[in-house]
Amino acid sequence: MTLYIDYPSWIDPYVVSFLPVRWYAVMYLVAFFITYLLFRYQVSHDKVVKMTGDQIEGLFFCCIIGLFLGARIFSCIFYSDTVYYLTHPWMMFWPFENGRFTGLPGMSYHGGAVGCFLGGWIYARKNKRSILLFTDMMCAGIPLGYTFGRLGNFINGELYGRVTSSFIGMVFPHAERFSTTHAWVREIADKIGMSYTYGDMLNLPRHPAQLYEALFEGVFLFLFLWFLIRPLKYKKGWKDGVVFAFYLIGYGLVRFIIEYFREPDAYPGYVIKWGEGSGNIAVFTSFLNISRGQVFCFLMILGGLALLLFLKLRRNDYEGNKPKSGKPEKNPKAKRV
Repeated sequence: MTLYIDYPSWIDPYVVSFLPVRWYAVMYLVAFFITYLLFRYQVSHDKVVKMTGDQIEGLFFCCIIGLFLGARIFSCIFYSDTVYYLTHPWMMFWPFENGRFTGLPGMSYHGGAVGCFLGGWIYARKNKRSILLFTDMMCAGIPLGYTFGRLGNFINGELYGRVTSSFIGMVFPHAERFSTTHAWVREIADKIGMSYTYGDMLNLPRHPAQLYEALFEGVFLFLFLWFLIRPLKYKKGWKDGVVFAFYLIGYGLVRFIIEYFREPDAYPGYVIKWGEGSGNIAVFTSFLNISRGQVFCFLMILGGLALLLFLKLRRNDYEGNKPKSGKPEKNPKAKRV
């Protein structure tokens, strides 16, 4: 009896066989479109925010350009040959290798998040708008769009998780194979009922980490922000930035946990090796072995907590400066948008 799932054979990464268009690309376009629609919905239902369609499209253009640049630069610097790309920065965006078109493989979520924020900040500063309001409205919808991006990864059969003997383990067709000369490979194969002979290269089942991320970093986080935090912000009169803060904390926490199921990039592997078995990134061995992605997630959590503290202190300062009548001493001219 086998205790694993074979990757569905009917899934084809290409939309149509005669065109080099992958579902991965289509899913990311769907992700951007959903985020855009949710942003427009919020604008149309907010009595204070006044933005035209052209202004919304201008904001999204800046954010998407920033996202693309940040995701690619972070991937090259933090997850590839750092020295090479720092000395050959133009190669970050060179889509050819050995005369063959390869596109731009390798995008970092955390770099994309930083780039997207900077793009929005530039647009907000140029148009004298509130960047914290923009981030609140954007972050309320981003997780639902992100869901489709991870589904695109699953269709591509990439970003799979670590090797597992769990019944939900899935054999991805293009995953790295391991030699049965290793005792741990034979042990897992025996547990799941996978037949082999000594010296075989086995394609062991993996955690479908893309689906974990689609569910928790996508659907779950969207429901939390859209139906709980966003309404509370308006009901309680919380300051702009609170949805953004909870997004940073929520995504950082969920992704930090899921990283234990994802296989770290071969480079750099673990950046903190405090546990046993740190030399084998293919299987989970210790909570004390930390990937670079988890370090970035931890920084996101700290950033979200710091932003919440800042907003609370700013609110307390404002309340402390109110006259006894409940009205502020001065009528500030600064607008929310």
